[in-house]
Amino acid sequence: MKLIIQIALLFGLYYIGTWIQQYFNLFIPGSVIGLILMFILLTTGLLKANWIEKGARFMITHLVLFFIPATVGLLNYYYLFKGKGILLIVITFVSTIIVMISSGKTSQMLAKRRDVSE
Repeated sequence: MKLIIQIALLFGLYYIGTWIQQYFNLFIPGSVIGLILMFILLTTGLLKANWIEKGARFMITHLVLFFIPATVGLLNYYYLFKGKGILLIVITFVSTIIVMISSGKTSQMLAKRRDVSE
């Protein structure tokens, strides 16, 4: 029961963010606004991390399942991939490698900076 309540809380923040985005006609996605709200609640102490920890862990564990509908939806656009699909695959791999390298370098730089300051 605790898991369901925690997931409901996470979805509630998502829906509040979506509502704010639609009400104020913002260009920022509602999910991002929900994450910002969660960040504010966590940093101010209004929301404790242990109140959402199990629900968040469950959602992360089953994250792959959330991508299945998007992947299946790509089959509707097969004609886009038929001609230059190889180019899209190459771009996806190259951009993924660039993101992985830049994320790793940034993490290493921040870890070194933290070690020096301590």
